[in-house]
Amino acid sequence: MTTTLEAAFSEAAKLAPEDQKLFAAWIISELKAEHRWNTLFARSADTLNALADEALREFRAGTTKPLDVD
Repeated sequence: MTTTLEAAFSEAAKLAPEDQKLFAAWIISELKAEHRWNTLFARSADTLNALADEALREFRAGTTKPLDVD
């Protein structure tokens, strides 16, 4: 464990027990979400490449329109 993580947990240990439970649940939720995102993103490489290729073909063919951000 890094010293930074140790320091974070040391500070969290000073919280009231209910706040510690909430903090721990939040951390676990964030770590699981990060894992899910990484898994989904890793599986999407072929799809993202196909979409990028399609966008480039449309751009080169002149069938795209400028994005109006307003």
